Amino acid sequence: MMWKHIVRIGAVLALFAVVGAELVAFSYEATREQIAANQRAAMLSNLNALIPQEIYDNDPLADSLEIADKDWLGIAKPVTVYRARKAGQPVAIAFMPVAPDAYAGAIRLLVGIRYDGSLLGVRVLDHHETPGLGDKIELKYSDWVLGFTGRSLDNPDSAGWRVKRDGGIFDQFTGATITPRAVVKAVYKSLQFYRDHRDTLFAG
Repeated sequence: MMWKHIVRIGAVLALFAVVGAELVAFSYEATREQIAANQRAAMLSNLNALIPQEIYDNDPLADSLEIADKDWLGIAKPVTVYRARKAGQPVAIAFMPVAPDAYAGAIRLLVGIRYDGSLLGVRVLDHHETPGLGDKIELKYSDWVLGFTGRSLDNPDSAGWRVKRDGGIFDQFTGATITPRAVVKAVYKSLQFYRDHRDTLFAG
């Protein structure tokens, strides 16, 4: 009798497992499209924060490519480049380099660059910096990151692409110099990468 009881329990557990798996699969299928739509909307909102909608007429989320260059982009994994065009002509790109040497780990950025090599802007997408100190790189805590807008490799010159403590033009934060130093370095390297690969980035 004992083995019959065990078999019944096993059958019930198997049934629950099958039903549970079906429910999970159903929930995934029901929400997958909505999740994808939400992710697309969030990414487009981030892009439009840097690349004004009126300067392009294509779909930058569809007009994209993957690039990989750990030395210049700060990450070994491929980085997506979103390309903005007007009447088929390139006007700007946005991509997500990483500042790997910040105080509390890597900082993921979104960098927008006009075709002429000037910065449309920079935003911080993800970081682990200390609240009240390093988190001032975020726009919601400080306007520091807006200081990149309009800058280029010639504005300032190479010596100016440092925090003020190192002889550059960019402010550092009291008690948190490492974080802004890492971001400035990452943005500068992004501009250099763009200069050297502009034609390739807009090809296709």
